[in-house]
Amino acid sequence: MATYQADDGWDALGDPSRRAIVACLAERPRAVGELAAELPISRPAVSQHLKVLKAAGLVTDRADGTRRVYRLNPAGVAALRDQLDTFWHRALDNFQDVADESHIEENP
Repeated sequence: MATYQADDGWDALGDPSRRAIVACLAERPRAVGELAAELPISRPAVSQHLKVLKAAGLVTDRADGTRRVYRLNPAGVAALRDQLDTFWHRALDNFQDVADESHIEENP
């Protein structure tokens, strides 16, 4: 289904349920059942969302007996943070350029 396809972390985080899952996993690793118990969505829906988050590199999983335990992928989260830092620095640089231009126009 196209609904569950995500090319990168930003696409994956565009869904509020996936953001809620990420928020839960930021507290501690959890199995699908634990996540479903905390969220207003079914276990199959949680599994589908985790599949998207995993494909986007934001979560990893490991076997723990008969269940899989999911956790945030530090590398995937760091990549998003790096992108945000880049956006933020560009915005600040552009703001500085506009402020400098305004100052020059006011004080020729």
